[in-house]
Amino acid sequence: MVPPSRVQLEIEPLTLVLSPRPRGEAKQAPRHSQPATVTMKRLLITTLIIGITVAFGVGALHASKAMAGLETVAAQLVSDYAGATRIISEKWQYVFVLLVAFGASWLSLSKIPRWQSRLLLGLFLVELFALSWVCSLYRIFFQPIPSVLALVFALAIAEGWSAFLRRDRSHLVRTFFADRLSNKEFRGLSDGTTLFDVEPKPYDVSVVVCNLANKFTFAEGSKPAAFAEATSRFIRETAAHLTKEGAYLHAADGEGVVAFFGFPVPNSEHAQKAARVVLDMMRNSREEKERNEEISGNIRAGVSSGVIIAGALKDSQRPLLLTSGEPIELARRFCALNHLYGSNALMDTRTFDQVSETVVARPIDFVSGLNSHDPLEIYEPLWPAAEATPEHIARRDSFWSAVVLYREKRWVEAYNEFQKARGSEEEEDPPLEFYLRRLEPLVLQLTESPFESI
Repeated sequence: MVPPSRVQLEIEPLTLVLSPRPRGEAKQAPRHSQPATVTMKRLLITTLIIGITVAFGVGALHASKAMAGLETVAAQLVSDYAGATRIISEKWQYVFVLLVAFGASWLSLSKIPRWQSRLLLGLFLVELFALSWVCSLYRIFFQPIPSVLALVFALAIAEGWSAFLRRDRSHLVRTFFADRLSNKEFRGLSDGTTLFDVEPKPYDVSVVVCNLANKFTFAEGSKPAAFAEATSRFIRETAAHLTKEGAYLHAADGEGVVAFFGFPVPNSEHAQKAARVVLDMMRNSREEKERNEEISGNIRAGVSSGVIIAGALKDSQRPLLLTSGEPIELARRFCALNHLYGSNALMDTRTFDQVSETVVARPIDFVSGLNSHDPLEIYEPLWPAAEATPEHIARRDSFWSAVVLYREKRWVEAYNEFQKARGSEEEEDPPLEFYLRRLEPLVLQLTESPFESI
């Protein structure tokens, strides 16, 4: 049975006509292309500036005869000026200087590994002297020194510029991401292996918000020191687990732990990773609860996928990382809604569409979005698809069918389907009990005899 993902739903005074969506046609998240064009444009502009500057500088030195002595020594070592019948004109010398300056600066600034660019430039330097020697065999004099100086100066300036950028970039990386990423991801950003554009731009992410389930009850019934210790432990363990799994730690305080998957390094499978991590935390939660570690074990989570805007704000005295978007607010809200339904985790439709092949989930309810006229369907992730048994799938399908019947106001049929979705007596299912509590008075009213109602 393929659970229907949409049903006819009537909400006064709004009627929603919701059509089924085949399983294999999940809605795809919009993709945001990498800023390759912007990066290439910056590289080209920097190369042009360095190349032109070096060409003018070397050209001025050559024209003013300031390096005539050096040129004479080089001519005697690799060429035979006295025996030459032809000389490369000054015009071509300046063309070679400009081209060499462009090439050296481009190789130094490009993404080519440093050892490879150094090797290429070293070979190029040798080839300039070899070219002068080969030309002398044909009685053509080519002065290599201007081109050699252009290569050396362009390399030095490009390296200095790169060092300046790395220093500035390293400072931004430490400011934005220190203690917010795993060591592996932080090293990738620090050494430039992983690129991060500080300019504000959209990122397609999955936001995970985690909090303690009984935080306020525990706060009211315990000493402040005990509450602070339990909350601190929850924050520390949850933040460490999320960052270890590749998430960016956006916030970790008394209001919960917020993490982004798919930022700062885009990842097309951010939703799958977020759902898997949440299910791992739920399993750990159950195991800790069995050991009577109730405070650290009772974790609730909300997951929302979508687009956020992230980038550096460098106008203030200290650089700040701006992150804003609807998924952050929705994930916080879904996390809080777990208290109403008794669920462990809730995710939105977009996340469900992306993980429906790898995660077994069930619909819970429709809730109003940030725009009150745009209701959102929320789902509860239950198990990884690879670990779900046939019994798990059958119970999920019965629950799904019951929710569909409930929305169609077929109370008795919905009640019977919810009964089929029950697990063992030892297994608690608060969302199921939530719906049964809703249905019991409605079913009782329908089955009540007309004479009993008089």
